[in-house]
Amino acid sequence: MGKRAKKAAQKIIKEAIEHTPKPIKEKVKDFVVDKGKEMVVEHVQDKANRFTEKLENGQEKFADKVHDQAIEAKEKTQDLLLNAREKLGKVAEAGKGLQEKVSSSHKHDHKRKVKGANHIKGVSNIKTSKDIKGATRIKSYEKIKS
Repeated sequence: MGKRAKKAAQKIIKEAIEHTPKPIKEKVKDFVVDKGKEMVVEHVQDKANRFTEKLENGQEKFADKVHDQAIEAKEKTQDLLLNAREKLGKVAEAGKGLQEKVSSSHKHDHKRKVKGANHIKGVSNIKTSKDIKGATRIKSYEKIKS
């Protein structure tokens, strides 16, 4: 509708309202108020339903995304743990092999290649301040033979 038609319709409605009797005006007002309330309630419910649907869709998408990421994380963790297990197994095997070589060399070879605890110097073998030469025990230039 054009602007002129709207203005004309509004004028006609206003004049019709002015010329209608009061009991009819009150009934029309009550009817319009009730219809207005119904329309507002329907509009609010419609918006609430749309919001609920969007929220449910968002929750489903989020749950799917989280589930997918959890599966990926689980797979990566399992791969890392398997790799670590394999590496630790190799290290353990190498350690056992080294231990066998060291222990077998001690059994067959009487000459020890690795020093034991009894071959390490103790505290009693460390020089003290008394064992260090003093100034009187050092040769001077006079005592040195040329």
